[in-house]
Amino acid sequence: MTSRCLILLLCLLPFPAATPPPVEGFTASPIPDAVWQRMQGRSYHPGCPVGRDELRYLRLLHYNLEGEVKNGELVCHKELAADLLAIFRQLFEARYPIERMLLVDDYGADDVRSMQANNTSCFNHRRIAGTNRLSLHSYGCAVDLNPLYNPWVSADGKKVSPKQGRPYARRSHPSPYVIKQGNLALRLFRRYGFTWGGSWRRAKDYQHFEKKLSQP
Repeated sequence: MTSRCLILLLCLLPFPAATPPPVEGFTASPIPDAVWQRMQGRSYHPGCPVGRDELRYLRLLHYNLEGEVKNGELVCHKELAADLLAIFRQLFEARYPIERMLLVDDYGADDVRSMQANNTSCFNHRRIAGTNRLSLHSYGCAVDLNPLYNPWVSADGKKVSPKQGRPYARRSHPSPYVIKQGNLALRLFRRYGFTWGGSWRRAKDYQHFEKKLSQP
């Protein structure tokens, strides 16, 4: 075969698919000093059931509904860190939309303000609304995903939190942020052993995924 024929043959061969670059931005670390200071008097208070060494700071990437890549952050219990990294990496690879993912401290640790902003969050030392019981968020063991579009709804359907989430209280709403049966986020959280508040028998908490610690 002449060199000219060889060149023509090589030009006709398909180029090998480019190897995608590694996804960066998915890390877990002990709580950095700057983050710890952000948390003081907001999501973290004296008497919190977990210490700094039991928490992890996650850096994550996510897509919003416009297809833009955003930096995200969560604080969670160290037992859940690997699971959450795996879940959110798979959501990112599937371009699953998450509007924002900032520490709840950016909203003064005010759960309602964070929900109104459709902010996905995890750790927040607080009690369950209307009770004296600590929320699993106080242990970093619960995630609220796209909460404005996946509100808490009372058993009789009369109360919705946040109030601005009432249009999305019914799972028939077409927004891609709405979590319903068959949703990728729901399948992934369940695969990693989380339970969904949307499956509760009475009041529904459609934003809420929780996983209890092996040794509380």
